[in-house]
Amino acid sequence: MTAETSDRAADPAPAVSGVGGAVDERDAAMSELLGIRSSIDNIDAALIHLLAERFKFTQQVGRLKARHGLPPSDPDREKRQIARLRALAEDAHLDPAFAEKWFNFVVAEVIQHHEELAGNGGSDEL
Repeated sequence: MTAETSDRAADPAPAVSGVGGAVDERDAAMSELLGIRSSIDNIDAALIHLLAERFKFTQQVGRLKARHGLPPSDPDREKRQIARLRALAEDAHLDPAFAEKWFNFVVAEVIQHHEELAGNGGSDEL
């Protein structure tokens, strides 16, 4: 047995306090994690409410387009919006490609709603 291993064998307290410290650090990390996740959950809720508001407006657009025989999609506006959102994403330090994917996903849903409204002459009955 070396002097170093002999010292560790004679004084087990540092190992115990080290384990206790690790447990305390883990508890602190878990507490911090719960706080961060709570913030994420709040942001997710806000995003859902914002999307609901956005879709209320796009439904108005869809009804207006259907009543006046306008096409469900507007590719020129979509291109401008993509450029605008990519720039906003860059300013916000968000991946612009992700922002574009999100926008394309939302627009596909909006266009589907507009096509359904056009098929119903612009009425709210889908």
